[in-house]
This record gives sequence, C-alpha cells and structure tokens, in this order.
Amino acid sequence: MSAEDTLSDSAGAMAADRFVEINYDDVIPNNVALASDKQLQRALEGWRPNYLGWWNNMGPLGYQASEVYLRTAVGVDPAGWAKFGYVKMPSYRWGILLAPKVEGRTIPFGRHKGEPAWQEVPGEHRALLRRLIVVQGDTEPASVEQQRFLGATAPSLYDMRNLFQVNVEEGRHLWAMVYLLVKYFGKDGREEAQALLERQSGQIDNPRILGAFNERTPDWLSFFMFTFFTDRDGKMQLAALAESGFDPLSRTCRFMLTEEAHHMFVGETGVQRTIEATCAAMVKAGVKDPDDVETVRKLGVVDLPLLQRKLNFHASVTRDLFGAEISSNAAEAFSAGIKGRFNEANLKSDDHLLQGAVYSVTRVVDGKLVVEEAPALRALNARLLDDFIVDCQGGIDRWNKSVEKAGVAFRFVQPHKGFNRRIGEFAGKRISPTGEVVSEEEWAAKSGDWLPNDDDMRFIGSLMKPCHEPGRYASWIAPPRVGVNNQPGDFEYVKIA
Repeated sequence: MSAEDTLSDSAGAMAADRFVEINYDDVIPNNVALASDKQLQRALEGWRPNYLGWWNNMGPLGYQASEVYLRTAVGVDPAGWAKFGYVKMPSYRWGILLAPKVEGRTIPFGRHKGEPAWQEVPGEHRALLRRLIVVQGDTEPASVEQQRFLGATAPSLYDMRNLFQVNVEEGRHLWAMVYLLVKYFGKDGREEAQALLERQSGQIDNPRILGAFNERTPDWLSFFMFTFFTDRDGKMQLAALAESGFDPLSRTCRFMLTEEAHHMFVGETGVQRTIEATCAAMVKAGVKDPDDVETVRKLGVVDLPLLQRKLNFHASVTRDLFGAEISSNAAEAFSAGIKGRFNEANLKSDDHLLQGAVYSVTRVVDGKLVVEEAPALRALNARLLDDFIVDCQGGIDRWNKSVEKAGVAFRFVQPHKGFNRRIGEFAGKRISPTGEVVSEEEWAAKSGDWLPNDDDMRFIGSLMKPCHEPGRYASWIAPPRVGVNNQPGDFEYVKIA
C-alpha cells in the first residue's frame, strides 16, 4: 500500500460508478433518501441516542472532548469521497452510505445466477441473510471496545489519530449493518440492532459472537497486528458479501471496502515502522544477531523473534474467523446467491455454480497432514482462508524487504494454516508453525517459542509509554514516511483536551 486511501481490488470496481452526494442536512447523513421513508427515519433516529450512549461509554476512553484530525465521507466516488478536518469524535457525522446502484445488475453465482439482483429480502433466505448481517455487524463495535484504552499509551499523535479514524469508521460500519437490519427485517431487525449495542467484547455473560473479537487488545503492537490480520479478514468477508444477490447488502459492503483499506494500511505500516525502528537500533548499536534478545530489548525496541510470535498468534486467531473449512452453511449461502467467493465476478475458471467441482483441503489423518479433494461447494471457507493467506503474504513480503534493507539476517514467515487453531479441520490438533503434527508434550515444551509468553507481554507493556508531543515518536516505532493528507511531520493530529 503506497497511500492511506489505497482501495482494495474489490472496491476498485466502484470507479466506474457515478458520484453520489451525501445529504448532510439530515440528522443521519445518508445517500439513500432516508427523508422519504419516515418510518425508517424514525426508527434509526430512535436508535441513534442508544448508539451515542454506547460510543460515549465504550468508545475511546479519555479523548471524547479532544479535537481529532479525521476524514469524513462526503460522497462515494473513490476519486474524492472524503474530506479532512478537526472534529470531536461524539460529533462525527456517522451515516448510511451505499455504493451507487448498478442498473441491470444480475446475481453472479449460485442457483439464481443470471436473475435480476434482489432489491428486497427473498423470503426463503430471510433467516440466513439476517444472520450474516448480524455477525458482520457485531464485529464492528467489538473492535472499538477492544481498542478503547489504547489512546493513553499512543506512541505518537499520528498513531493516536489513526486509531481514532479506525474507531469512527468501525462505528459507521455498524450503522451500515443496522440500516439493513432496520429497513429490511422489521421488528426482528430492530431487536437485533439493539442487541448489537448490548453485547460486549470479553463479557462473560453476553460476549461478542466471534471469538477473536473477545480477545484483549492490550497494546499497540496487538492493535497493529489486529488491523493487519483481522481487518483483512473483514476485507475478505466484505468482498464475498459485496458479490451478494441481495443488492442493498452488496452496495453497502462495496463502500465499506473503501474504508477497510485504511485499516489494513494502519496495521501493515504500524508493524513495518516497528521493524524499521528495531533494525535501525540494532545497526546503530552494532548488534548482528537478532536472537540476542536481551541486548536488543535493552535498546528500547521490539526484538524480531517476538514480532514473529505475535504474527503467529494473530494470524492463527484470525484464521478461526473463517469457520470450519467444510461448511454446509457456506454452501447454502453460495447456492442461494447470498455470499460469493472473494473476487467472484472476476473468476474465470468455472461456471459460478460449483456443481461437481472440487477443491483441495488439508486435514489431519492418522496423525499426519494430508491433502484431499472435497466438494468445492462445501469447501468455500477453505478457499476463502487460502485467499486470505495469499493476501497476507504481500504485506509480510514488504516487512521482509525492510529487514533485508537493514542488513539483518531475519525473515518473517506465516505459520502453517493448522497452527494454533480452535475451529475447523485442525481444532484440537497440535501442529507446529512449520507444519508438523506434534504431541501434547512437545507442544507444551515449545509453544512458548512459538506464541507470545508472559515475559513477552510484560516487555511489550513496559514499552507502552505515551508520546503525545507533536512530531515525536516512542523509541520502539519509526515515524511514517508521509503524514496524513500530506501534513508536515510536527502536525498536531490530536488536540488533547
């Protein structure tokens, strides 16, 4: 990614669409003619105070009165869809934004392939559609809750601003899913919309739906890994939903992809800047061996083996979000025309029906990893996971170029897809990062070398000291190459109240 506003490949399809202005005169900014649907407008305006209450209680702690240099969407044309300016986060203009309607659009896959895209919920698929929207919607406030304490230890005002930008856009993504629920699912949808504000990340009695969104995000390195890996899962899921035959869902997800690109940018460049700071400190101190952890840590930077262990953890936790590799639910969603594959419209290798097609799936059989052919229709989650792993590799390759450029002998690698998994084909199996099936005893002996341990987390915590002076950065992270919206290096991204 070369710029903050780089669009994902899937979002790039929006470029041919006409510009649609957002109506900022309404209480809820929108480009869906909300004022002409009074019942919907009243329902959403009734939900809005509950949302603001949630934001003030569970959003970024301690900075609600601060002015933050944020971008706000003013249209859905990728050439000029956002403006920048200072705003207090509770006053951010959250709204409902859909990509422009493509006239004559047809369903691109499944048994309804070639039929006109649905503008209303098909009754036969109502329950499945609602569930998919609720699960996607639940992830948006969950990540805000996970990250609410990070402002206090921000390594710079630049990074603090990026955190808050991610947070307000996750809030807007929640609005996007709530719009679909309230408009298209009646009383059930309104109840689901309220429940999205009642579940809470990590809460014992009423947690978020997906496990990764109940994990703690205790430090900035975790935040960067989360936005690199877990927001990339978001990209893959949104891209699959953007293919949906239910056109309002497709249009909603297409615009969300535009904002999701920034979140992954924050993660990738955050880790890369951490690597750059580590390598620069090692070179300056004449430290050649990246495994000389004690010496490297004394330099006030994160040692590269620890970064690898963090990579292993966040990659594996995120992979569980894709669900079981073999899934009848995924097959039904595809066949029904509700959720496609990543980049479905551009896949030229099959008929988009998948009847009789097969896909290679890795399993553990008799204590060994084997690759078997499975019906492609039931292996859709396995394929999406493989697409995710390929997509991750580009960023990891860029991290390795930074290490190579510094002349340090180290290379980051993705762990085997079966490593540290709790869901799917590898659940309950012990597999090393390099792909060997190991015993429970060997796992217990070596997992501390593969995953962050208590000493690692204490060390990372010791580095999390705030650096809130404009133009200054904590010792463990390098400055960005370019400021947000090309602002100078000493720009005051957050005016702390």
